[in-house]
Amino acid sequence: MAIIEVRDLYKIFGPNPKRAIPLIKKGLSKAEILKKTGCTIAINGATFSIEKTETFVVMGLSGSGKSTFIRCLNRLIEPTAGEILVDGEDVMKMDQEKLREARRYKMSMVFQNFGLLPQRSVVNNVEFGLEISGMDKEERHKKALKAIKLVGLDGFEKSLPSELSGGMQQRVGLARALANDPEILLMDEAFSALDPLIRTQMQDELLELQARMHKTIVFITHDLDEALKLGDRIAILGPDGRVRQIGSPEEILSTPADEYVERFVQNVDRTKVITASTVGRRYTSITWPREDLNAAIRAMEKHGISSIFVTDSDRRLKGIVTIDDALELQKRKERDISTIIVDDVYTTTPSTPISDLLTTAIKTRYPIAIIDEDGVFQGAVSRAAIIAEVGKGNDDTAAPVPLSEIGDSGNGNGNGNGREDA
Repeated sequence: MAIIEVRDLYKIFGPNPKRAIPLIKKGLSKAEILKKTGCTIAINGATFSIEKTETFVVMGLSGSGKSTFIRCLNRLIEPTAGEILVDGEDVMKMDQEKLREARRYKMSMVFQNFGLLPQRSVVNNVEFGLEISGMDKEERHKKALKAIKLVGLDGFEKSLPSELSGGMQQRVGLARALANDPEILLMDEAFSALDPLIRTQMQDELLELQARMHKTIVFITHDLDEALKLGDRIAILGPDGRVRQIGSPEEILSTPADEYVERFVQNVDRTKVITASTVGRRYTSITWPREDLNAAIRAMEKHGISSIFVTDSDRRLKGIVTIDDALELQKRKERDISTIIVDDVYTTTPSTPISDLLTTAIKTRYPIAIIDEDGVFQGAVSRAAIIAEVGKGNDDTAAPVPLSEIGDSGNGNGNGNGREDA
């Protein structure tokens, strides 16, 4: 469900800016329009929607209009033309009173510059916006303390900004934006002024915070790695102010929309973004004990494979059965396949980056089974698919584990040395 809808949005700076729009639609370049009209294009006909509770990242190089864009959402900068709907209401048509209300209760903003008042304590800084809006002292203090705790600054309520690190000061700015529990959080280059280590820490904390808050976040950045880490979806703005592509991090890397986006992402280590669910596929399986030995053999013969995954009636993975073991069991005129289910099959989650799977792919000749958090079998990813995607870099810090080590179905040693053709 879309909470923000942007339709044919333009922002043009200069004298009589609307006269530039027909020239844009005729295909004139940004430089040509500047020469003809003295107008500079910041946002060029942007149209897209932002879903409720998603983190939507807008990124581009300096001068691409990304900071202008986020300020148009709450009309800190007046758009030249277009529509901005928030919960179905056009921000462009709001009078000043309605707009102030939307800024106070609907959309809060976090800036790159922390903007803290040096003479006020942490709690008084967080209270400041609520104080300006006329909220009762006791109520605003209660809300401020709640926001301070949310960002992990409890214990520092009485500290002055000068007594805090850069990361802590940014947390104060974030707490101030969260104090009135807004539905939408606008973050303009919020971490850009921080040292790299603190910046990474703040990114991690924002992800953890969002997992608890479930806000709609519009995040502006010029850092592609930051965008890939934080964004559910990413909008890439070109130097002409036009949206070049909108998609998930994986879509942006896997299928860049044009040459500009392709150049933009060419130096990114794809293996740290592309996940098991992207390169995996559905694999043949049988349900045990409902399906027996003969069903396993028939399925392998039908699909021309020499091993098959086995699940229970709830699609929870039990392991894998090979054709050699199945035929040997058949020779002994036995039908219970429980004795030949191999449970030292490596497993992974759908969201695991393939960089974490490379070492495992080299070890095992089975496909790596993909299971969700409830242990439900989703499919598998083959060694060939992983190797095909692997570029530079290999971080195996989150390597998958054998099924036998995460369940109670056996004591496999995790060598996963069967054939990879389930």
